[in-house]
Amino acid sequence: MRNKILRFLLCSFVLGLALGWSVPVSEAAQKGETAAARSSSTGQRVSAMDPVPQIYKRLSPSVVGIIGKAQGGKNTGVDNRYNLMHGSGVIITSGGWIVTNAHVIDGMQNATVVTADGKSYSAKAMYADEVSDVALLKINAASLKPASLAEVSNVRVGEKVVAIGAPLSFALRNSATVGVVSGSGRAVDASYRLLQSDAAINPGNSGGPLVDMNGKVIGIVSMKFSAVGVENTGFAIPAETVRYIIKQLFAYGEVRRPSLGLELQESWSAIIGLPAEDPLTVTKVSSEEGRKASISEGDELYSIDGHRVTSAVDINELFKSYRPGQTVQLLMQSGGDIVQRKLVLGQGDPVVNTGEADGGEGSGPAE
Repeated sequence: MRNKILRFLLCSFVLGLALGWSVPVSEAAQKGETAAARSSSTGQRVSAMDPVPQIYKRLSPSVVGIIGKAQGGKNTGVDNRYNLMHGSGVIITSGGWIVTNAHVIDGMQNATVVTADGKSYSAKAMYADEVSDVALLKINAASLKPASLAEVSNVRVGEKVVAIGAPLSFALRNSATVGVVSGSGRAVDASYRLLQSDAAINPGNSGGPLVDMNGKVIGIVSMKFSAVGVENTGFAIPAETVRYIIKQLFAYGEVRRPSLGLELQESWSAIIGLPAEDPLTVTKVSSEEGRKASISEGDELYSIDGHRVTSAVDINELFKSYRPGQTVQLLMQSGGDIVQRKLVLGQGDPVVNTGEADGGEGSGPAE
């Protein structure tokens, strides 16, 4: 009887120990599962709050690197391997059309395009417009993933953006930098207004996309200010300007701009960027149409078809919706009088007519 009681007490003691150990282990497991769930939930919330990784994942396959030999370099020798120039580009059709900067392919020989998956293609055709700094090139490829160009770069200052490209080294292609839109409608060393961003831009980023948080390409990176003490001041060509240029390159192989046939001088206020409405001064009448309209040197131009213009950029932007041969009405001051002049637009530089339009039908790339 005593032995039975001892065995019962011993079993009870062992069972108690087992239960005592199992409870903490079970609680620890439950706490671990809870912590893991919290971690997973936090990760999902962070991912949901920050769309940049998903935007990069979506857009990166549409971004390419462009590399080639610099014109004028040696054609033989070991050193020729390093005589290269490079930039970035954006796929706009699945059949191999790519938009980039004109300065990226200017002087480039044997241009090669490398896609995000590491495949390389020789450029078969190139069309460039130096005025806008936009260019098109074609590779023989199919089933590429085109990026989506925004209809209008209707961006807000402070909005987050991502720049993707090949900064500094071709080996760093498809690098992403993040910033905000610092300003829009900037007229800085360009013929059209630009978007300003503080996303880090370096040589090689040119031609790559500036992307908004909806995954739309709102601009093509074009340039940056580079000097001691200057940081994160880059610029991109807005999507609507890119659309205007590539539409004409596809149609004609060139951009057929309407021209006033006048040489115009901006006011001091316009040159330094002061908010002013000073007129443009005619310094030379370069076309027969300008002379027929009785326009003379020293006349001042206030508006075109009711649109106030104070700079060459104003005219370039306005003329996106015009074509050579159209008649416009100019509000001018001539001999101290405010007068209206009707002028037939020529073809060439919007401000300076560089030559008479030949009226021929040029051939552009097949879209």
